[in-house]
Amino acid sequence: MGKAADLNEFDGGQIVMARRLGTSITEIARLVGCSRSAVVSIHAKWINDSDTSSRRQCVGRPRVIKKRTSATVPLGKQNRRQTMAQLTAQYTAGTSASVSEHTVQRTLLDMGLCSRRPTRVPLLTKRHRQLRLQ
Repeated sequence: MGKAADLNEFDGGQIVMARRLGTSITEIARLVGCSRSAVVSIHAKWINDSDTSSRRQCVGRPRVIKKRTSATVPLGKQNRRQTMAQLTAQYTAGTSASVSEHTVQRTLLDMGLCSRRPTRVPLLTKRHRQLRLQ
């Protein structure tokens, strides 16, 4: 199980102001929709640091390819028949960052561009065309 999402700035401000007005911890937790321990920790953090913001979104290694500002979308849409190796070579040539094929593939999948094979269907015969026109 993963951790619960952090409370936003507005909820943190509500907790601090309600606590300053003398509202009980249980009432604040019910108002904001979080646990009592979260109310206590946010209020204690505000008393110590005068800040209720979370730094949790800054954790981890920064992404090499930014989601929407990347050059992979135009590369992926220009020629749909390119292989992943060709796309990676084009992206690496266009930027100073060196990325792997797996990184380019994961980024394209996140953006909704997935690989596919066109299905082979038999061509229409003269009889099919006549039946279709009727």
